[in-house]
This record gives sequence, C-alpha cells and structure tokens, in this order.
Amino acid sequence: MTGTSERPLRADAQRNRDQILAAASRAFAKCGLEATLDGIAKDAGVGIGTLYRHFPTRDALIEAAYRSELAAVCDAAPELLEKLPPAEALRAWMDRFIDYMTRKLGMAEALRAVIAAGANPYAHSFELLVGAIKPLLDAGAAGGELRPDVPAEDVLVSLSGVALAAGSRRDQADRLLDLLLDGLRYRP
Repeated sequence: MTGTSERPLRADAQRNRDQILAAASRAFAKCGLEATLDGIAKDAGVGIGTLYRHFPTRDALIEAAYRSELAAVCDAAPELLEKLPPAEALRAWMDRFIDYMTRKLGMAEALRAVIAAGANPYAHSFELLVGAIKPLLDAGAAGGELRPDVPAEDVLVSLSGVALAAGSRRDQADRLLDLLLDGLRYRP
C-alpha cells in the first residue's frame, strides 16, 4: 500500500513515506498517544504537510506504522533463509519477532485508539506471521535440523508467549528463545 493513491510513488516520496513510518513506529512505541505528529515529522526529516500528504489522519499513520512493522518482520524470513542454515535463520527471525512484539506492545495504546475508531490493524496479522514461520520450519525439517511435526501456529503462539512473559527483559527472552529452538530440534 503506497500513500493515498494507487500510483507507485516516486523514489523521493517513497523514501519520505518510509522515514515517516519508521519515525512513527519509534514515537508511538515510546510515547503512545502522547506522540505528536509534528515530532514525528521532525524526526523523519520532513515537513508536517508531507506527513499529511501520505497519512491524512493520525489513525491512518498509526495503522500504517503497525503494518510496516508487520511487513518488515514477515519479509525477513525468506531473506534469512537465503543467508543462513534453516535453524539459524529461524532463531534470527525469532529475534526479529521479539523486536516487533516489543514495538507492538509499546504501540498498544495507539493501536487501541485505531480499533476504537473502527479499523482492525490486526485483521491478517496471524496469517501473515504463520506464513513467514512455515517456510522456516519446512526448510529446517527438510534439512533434518528441525522437527517436522510442529505447526507454525504453535510456534507463533509460543513466540508471543515469550514476548509477553519476558517483556523488556531481552536477556530472558533470548534464553527462552534458545529453549524454544532446542525443543524444535528435539526428536523422539
């Protein structure tokens, strides 16, 4: 989804949009609804008019920032599989998922406001995340590194539990992710 029109954006406009989304993700994760659009525009290095051209409402910006974070974590899976053996790719993806969940939890107040206004930013999140995990598990199973009998849905629920349980304690999250990966390697 690009801006408010169906035409592809010029390179500079796409760069501005990406910078706005990154700044918005940081701001909403850190400040929730207290984040100002002026502050987001300034952090992105654009004027407030540029922000409004891309995102005509605050809710549109919040939803787009969340969807951008979701796309980044999902898009990382095939890239990691190209660079790393499957089990290592899965573990690296798990780290990215925890980062995504940390930002999402920080954005919770802002996302609740979007939901209250009638939008559903989470509409396809589960399916997209399962779709990112499945090729990682399939590649690991095909290579004999990971168990073939664990559904991607179970891994996603487990990862979500790690993120919620560990909160901002990243060292604990890392230990729990290592434990989860060890369980995925187990063979009866």
